[in-house]
Amino acid sequence: MPRLREVPRAEVTDEKILFFYDRLFGPDKDPAVDHGTIHATPGDWWTVFAQSPDVFRHAVRGFALYRNAALAPLLRELGQARAGYARGSQFVFSQHCKQMRSLGMAEEKIAALPHWQISDQFSELERAVLAYTDALVLDGGRVADEVFDALKAHLPDQQIMELTYITCMYDMHATICRALRLEFDDRPEPVEEVRVPEGVVVADLSADLSGE
Repeated sequence: MPRLREVPRAEVTDEKILFFYDRLFGPDKDPAVDHGTIHATPGDWWTVFAQSPDVFRHAVRGFALYRNAALAPLLRELGQARAGYARGSQFVFSQHCKQMRSLGMAEEKIAALPHWQISDQFSELERAVLAYTDALVLDGGRVADEVFDALKAHLPDQQIMELTYITCMYDMHATICRALRLEFDDRPEPVEEVRVPEGVVVADLSADLSGE
């Protein structure tokens, strides 16, 4: 379950939040109790973001912004999905793989997204978008001139600005989903100590490895 409390319908007074509760869950459901959106997701992104109506409204405006962008939808989704994968958010990656599929992207490309660097499925422009996304998410915005030049060879400045903003916005959403354990990111930490079975005595490993 998410790390923050979900806001039940009875406590919501903001009309924008109620609009999305109705649209995504149905007018007769309390999404904080009866989980499941029309898109087959748990839906706790919406009920947790409802903790702050101002944050909720700001996030929703961001969705509207990118849907009106001049940037080609498939390029936009390519950046969003790769940002989710690079940040380790199963929710963001999964949702935008679905969106790419709905826009007609070939299954081979979607399957190759995790290892795009060695795949021949992507065009020169798509590879530039993926390299740029990795630089934004994994390298904190440290973008090689050669990567930026590849983008500039195909996209006007406005679309590069949109790609940058949208990709970083979804890096943020991926980070939030992981931190608050929302949606498909409600998973236990995979990295933990594997303890020695009870009763087994372990010698000093540093001494063993040193050969002394």
